[in-house]
Amino acid sequence: MNLSFFDQFSSPSLLGIPLILIAMTFPALLLPSLDNRWITNRLSALQLWFINLITKQLMIPLNKKGHKWALILTSLMIFLLLINLLGLLPYTFTPTTQLSMNLALAFPLWLATLLTGLRNQPSASLGHLLPEGTPTPLIPALILIETTSLLIRPVALGVRLTANLTAGHLLIQLISTATTALFSTMPAVSLLTLLVLFLLTILEVAVAMIQAYVFVLLLSLYLQENI
Repeated sequence: MNLSFFDQFSSPSLLGIPLILIAMTFPALLLPSLDNRWITNRLSALQLWFINLITKQLMIPLNKKGHKWALILTSLMIFLLLINLLGLLPYTFTPTTQLSMNLALAFPLWLATLLTGLRNQPSASLGHLLPEGTPTPLIPALILIETTSLLIRPVALGVRLTANLTAGHLLIQLISTATTALFSTMPAVSLLTLLVLFLLTILEVAVAMIQAYVFVLLLSLYLQENI
């Protein structure tokens, strides 16, 4: 029975073909289609307002040089946000609960920010590995520590997103299973657990949005260090 709790995190397949690509591309259907007008209805106006709000929030920690990354960061934010929220629907699959996918998103973008800094300002980028005023005996140890902390950044990005979403999905499934099991024997307790499940679902909606924002915000902060 314990193994069945983790079945929701296995990639679905049809006739041996993984369906994770469909789950990843489905959010694109929710975006407005191309038209000869900027705004065609109230829904498109709301979407444009939301995209503008996200872009402003992500560009706050960046200077003008970092604004070239606005399209990439905003697109990534909307992509993660839609996938996380759609994954909360019943009988759906959440690709961002897969560590491999999150690392595939985090590592290339982190590497791009690092290479941008090494190309544009190599001295300042390498200077982050050794804080100013460090005593001479501590220099080798601090360089090793700072290098390690730099290299684990993409791993931390991927693990943070995976762990938060996986824990939330497991809690929802555990409480929903308890609600169903207690309904026939203890209806009052079952109603109480149903209320807890409703509150937890609201919390998970907030977590899905916050984790998508934190993922992209940390990338923008890494970019700011290198520009």
